[in-house]
Amino acid sequence: MGTSLLFVIFIILVALVFDFTNGMHDAANSIATVVSTRVLTPRQAVIWAAFFNFVAFIVFGTAVANTIGNGLIKIEDVTVGVIFAGLLGAILWNLFTWYCGLPTSSSHALIGGYAGAAIANAGLGVIIPSGWTMTLAFIVLAPVIGLVLGLVFYTMAMWLIYYSKSSPKAVTTWSRRAQLVSAAFYSLAHGSNDAQKTMGIITALLVSAGLLHSFKIPLWVVLAAQTAIGLGTLSGGWRIVKTMGQKITKLRPIDGVCAETASAISIFIATFLGMPVSTTHVITGAISGVGAAKRASAVRWNVTFKMVWVWLFTIPGAAMIAALGFLLLKPVM
Repeated sequence: MGTSLLFVIFIILVALVFDFTNGMHDAANSIATVVSTRVLTPRQAVIWAAFFNFVAFIVFGTAVANTIGNGLIKIEDVTVGVIFAGLLGAILWNLFTWYCGLPTSSSHALIGGYAGAAIANAGLGVIIPSGWTMTLAFIVLAPVIGLVLGLVFYTMAMWLIYYSKSSPKAVTTWSRRAQLVSAAFYSLAHGSNDAQKTMGIITALLVSAGLLHSFKIPLWVVLAAQTAIGLGTLSGGWRIVKTMGQKITKLRPIDGVCAETASAISIFIATFLGMPVSTTHVITGAISGVGAAKRASAVRWNVTFKMVWVWLFTIPGAAMIAALGFLLLKPVM
């Protein structure tokens, strides 16, 4: 596959389009609870989330980007065509699930597409097993941690309210203020993990094209990826906000505080380990945990299980689309 500078620039633009769809699709993860509880308007919530997403890069660096770009696939077997087909698979899967209003994982669509195209190019030997072991484990662990912490935090909050004998009006007042903090905390966690994935892919592209000699993420890649995901967040995601914020369980400000804090802690754990987790998985688990703490019937489990089925199909679905795209486009790349 011949590599020209114009083709590389084109694929970088495709990667940024994926980043845009990631922001459009995953905007709901950062702002669903704070919008659904009416603590902030959608516009206010987007600005709040965008600020803390950007600050997260300054605080946490690019460990997750390194995992995505250099820890899952043997980079010596990655070509420009592999990156292009992988991105194509992820974008098509994102757009399909966005159209259906389903909060699937952009992160897993990306790694699925990347893996599918790489396997189509070089076979199963291209996979780095150690990198995938923890990544696949966190597909299960991340939402479970979020669910358990959401349940625990909500139970603790109810105990505190009961023993403090606070009035419902007082609880609503302080929990609305607290949710500004928990939303910022969650957005900081979201930025520490989710905003880095396209950075890793673009850097892998630059290495495979011979434009970088080692896997070191340039500052312009960071800034371009942050801008694209921010514009995506501003443009869409409201269908999924509705699903995340109200269809799983009805949320109050105190519920939002517990769900966002539980999600943030789960994501921070993953980021510390360098794992690219799904913020969608985590916030869904946390919201379900808060609902289950009230009573099991408070959670619309049919909606949750519908999401789980989409999650299970995300990596293989994006991988198959990417592999097919690679094989179809290989003669012209």
